[in-house]
Amino acid sequence: MDPLDVLGDRTWLVLTGAGVSTDSGIPDYRGPGSTPRTPITYQEFVRTVEGRQRYWARSHVGWTRMWHADPNATHHALVALQDAGRLTGLITQNVDGLHEQAGHRDVIDLHGRIDRVVCLGCREITTRAALHERLTALNPGFEQRTGELAPDGDVVLRETDDFVVAPCRTCGGDLKPDVVFFGENVPKERVERSYALVAEAEALVVLGSSLHVMSGLRFVKAAHQRGIPIVIVNRGTTRGDPLATHKVDAGVAETLATSLRFV
Repeated sequence: MDPLDVLGDRTWLVLTGAGVSTDSGIPDYRGPGSTPRTPITYQEFVRTVEGRQRYWARSHVGWTRMWHADPNATHHALVALQDAGRLTGLITQNVDGLHEQAGHRDVIDLHGRIDRVVCLGCREITTRAALHERLTALNPGFEQRTGELAPDGDVVLRETDDFVVAPCRTCGGDLKPDVVFFGENVPKERVERSYALVAEAEALVVLGSSLHVMSGLRFVKAAHQRGIPIVIVNRGTTRGDPLATHKVDAGVAETLATSLRFV
């Protein structure tokens, strides 16, 4: 079956995952050949000073690489589809901001943005770039350390107990990246906006997500309940495969350029 036969002339709602950003040099958690990861949980982060120290040390070293990642062919293809009127919305599980950087409008960043920082005390939002400057001043030379880049933009480091963490400048509280950690709930407003898009969608296209976590899978379930076509493009199996009208086991960029011949 050709995905175009499934989608016809319908417009799409798109849900993207980490497989969309791998061509930009950002690794994913569950793609074929991915190194098994144990990311920090929200509970670990808020419970211990050591947990926050470990996170910010690793993230500080990895930030430069994440910050310099560029949108790839998939991001640009989705912008072209949006401009051509083929899309009704885009929900992303990625936190890298590459959809917006490519020029996509009205993206729902389901899991937040890594380029923002939130204070757990006063809830003030600041930029990651500003925090990076502070951490660099507090930890001269630390970002020169090397390690393997992990999916969330941090780098695997063994020694982090000498890292100095910066507090909130407004209230002295603990700072956290403005992203949804494992064990943390997606903000209700984002979930409701996403469900609203599903309720109006003519078709759902999932790109580069294993749908391993319920935060994305629930929208596939909602689309299935509505009876609209669901096309999933992902290397390897996903939890949504039993609900899909059609599954393409291949890379996202190559599929958009060949099987989904809109760009």
